[in-house]
Amino acid sequence: MTSRKNRLLLSILALLIAACGTGAESPTDGSTSDTTAATQPVDSPGEGGSLVLLQWQAPSQLNPYLSTGTKDSQAGSLVVEPLAEYDTEGQIVPALATEIPTVSNGGISEDLTLITWNLQPDVTWSDGTPLTAEDVVFSWEYCTDELTGCVSGAFQDVVSVEAVDDLTVTLTFDGPKPWPYVPFVGATEPVIQEAQFGDCVGETAVSCTEENFAPIGTGPYMVTEMLPEDTVSYALNPNYRHVADGLPFFETVELKGGGDAESTARSVLEIGEADYAWNLQVAPEILGPMEQGGQGNVEVGFNTTVEYISLNQTNPDHPDNPSDYLDGTNPNPFFLENPELARALSLAINRDEIVDVGYGAAGEPTCNIWPVQGPALSTNNDWCLSQDIEEANRILEEDLAYADTDGDGVRELPDGTPLEFDFVTSTNAVRQSTQDLIAVYWEQIGVRANMQNEDASLFFDGTAASDASIWKFYTDILMFANNAVGRDAQGYLVQWASSEIPESANQWGGQNITRLASDEFDALFRELASTDIEDPARNDLIIQLNDIIVGSSGSTIPLVNRGSVSAFSSSLTGYEAVNGWDSEYWNIEEWRRTN
Repeated sequence: MTSRKNRLLLSILALLIAACGTGAESPTDGSTSDTTAATQPVDSPGEGGSLVLLQWQAPSQLNPYLSTGTKDSQAGSLVVEPLAEYDTEGQIVPALATEIPTVSNGGISEDLTLITWNLQPDVTWSDGTPLTAEDVVFSWEYCTDELTGCVSGAFQDVVSVEAVDDLTVTLTFDGPKPWPYVPFVGATEPVIQEAQFGDCVGETAVSCTEENFAPIGTGPYMVTEMLPEDTVSYALNPNYRHVADGLPFFETVELKGGGDAESTARSVLEIGEADYAWNLQVAPEILGPMEQGGQGNVEVGFNTTVEYISLNQTNPDHPDNPSDYLDGTNPNPFFLENPELARALSLAINRDEIVDVGYGAAGEPTCNIWPVQGPALSTNNDWCLSQDIEEANRILEEDLAYADTDGDGVRELPDGTPLEFDFVTSTNAVRQSTQDLIAVYWEQIGVRANMQNEDASLFFDGTAASDASIWKFYTDILMFANNAVGRDAQGYLVQWASSEIPESANQWGGQNITRLASDEFDALFRELASTDIEDPARNDLIIQLNDIIVGSSGSTIPLVNRGSVSAFSSSLTGYEAVNGWDSEYWNIEEWRRTN
């Protein structure tokens, strides 16, 4: 597969070959040229026809700044691009930028407070106008306006973004930034066009339906139609900078939502009516036989994705402001500052059984929210790997004095409130089987879980228009998965910072869905943000932050480190591998069909 950094060289080579008269016209009828490899012409862009993608969690809109849902940023990544992105190994590679800034190449200041990005020359938006540094500046201004409702935490330490010239932009941080590759890096942090979104800053952002549904971009495709929670239709962007290289291969893309993970897997693996199916959380005994049908291949890529339980730190039963933080005056009566209850709930869970039943080779039991192997991996929570019903009961009975006084099988708080919770997740066979198992585990310790599930499009509605949205969190317990973009924990752990709590005042726009508000966490996170990436202390800080989230705060119960599982048609090539570090469509312009 041709990497991005080699495309310009290939384009120049193709032009030189053509100038020398030794090349041949690329056939437009899909036939194979008989020229030698040395004079093989560049394919005509769009000659691959239509590509069909299935996302059973259909996108709500395509502006990643207004949604933390992966389903939305994935769908948007065909159109809008960042300055840099992550490849399948989690390494940063240039996208709109010419190179990755470092201290050694002069792109990062010696004091680590400035990073300067150089834009590729002659990049245009799909409407034919040039991309400039002013668009990068605007994207920052758009997202940092408090009334916009931007969900990104990438700019919280950015003091200024300045256009040095048309192709150079400098970001200044409020202090040393050892890992500066968060703003404008990855599918969740793209550059958006000032000309299109200029009137969408502040309170008008959410109401800019046309802009959010069909952003003008620099990517390989442009939106022709979007039906939210249903279908997105794309066409080849004729102004895409790699058209001269014969990219993208497909002329149109149809991204279809709806259904469930199992039905979308079947469409690719057994029926062969689609090219790709995303996020296949399907039981291994079902997915395995599907793959044997020979129509497609199942690919797994492990990264930072963890399926976990969030214990609401705010009160979802507040009569006027359910799950609103309200400056800390609306605490959850069960979970706030109650890590021993979380510990008992966690000890009762048999993670090995959950993996066996729901994930197979695509899952590994975990006790950490940051599961990446290496020096930043905590071993302090490994007690959760062994189910211990007896110890869980002891904690509830002796340490917390939660007893079943009326003999109905459910323990109560000292004030008589039963340990009975609404436990909600998305509609998905694997998640429902996990719920069933957990309900049985918790029943053994006197805890009743009322298991519910919501349509994935509503559950992961990043606009929070639905009360079922995880950002509103109108119940006591949620279960879902999340993952980092790239290998550095800093950009991921910000999701538990107090500044990121979603509430009505910020249009439910923050990333801290659990509503953890910990001064200790915030202080350690600020220290992490100022610690050099080569300093071993950084690993210790990541471990401490992880341990607050899953231990001392009592807010989060990790279950399974999930591999990203997707299905690809047997005739599809160029995708390289499942990219668990960024959008799985990160190099979609290079996907092609072999027959």
